[in-house]
Amino acid sequence: MDRQQLLARLARRWQEFNQSYTGLPDAAMTEPGVVGDWSVKDLLAHITTWEGEALKALPLLLEGQQPPRYGGVDRFNAQEAARKRRLTLEDVLQQLAETHRRLLAFLDIVPETYFTGETRFRHRLRLDTYGHYPQHTASIRAWRSARGL
Repeated sequence: MDRQQLLARLARRWQEFNQSYTGLPDAAMTEPGVVGDWSVKDLLAHITTWEGEALKALPLLLEGQQPPRYGGVDRFNAQEAARKRRLTLEDVLQQLAETHRRLLAFLDIVPETYFTGETRFRHRLRLDTYGHYPQHTASIRAWRSARGL
């Protein structure tokens, strides 16, 4: 897979993720229960968190350095979810769009060699982005279907 193919996959999965919640009323976006006690808003904040972590880790990997460690992903997710829960839906949507824009801008300047083959860079990118989105896309779709939304 080259840069163009990888970015096309990322774009497809991003579009699918966005379509999973498009058209939901604000009240539904903040209703808990999509995944555990998380709402759609919480899942959007979660995706933003991991794209933000990608923006921290990927430059380090380009420099041959170690990315941050989290002391347990579940604990990190819970801490970030609690921290972001007080944000408004508008703030979460704005952060989601801005973080994704920054990620794409960063990927545009990464040398092609990091996109071909199984590099640590590509592995981390997959985990934090296009490999992560489908899990939450499916959760939102299932929740919407069960609620008739």
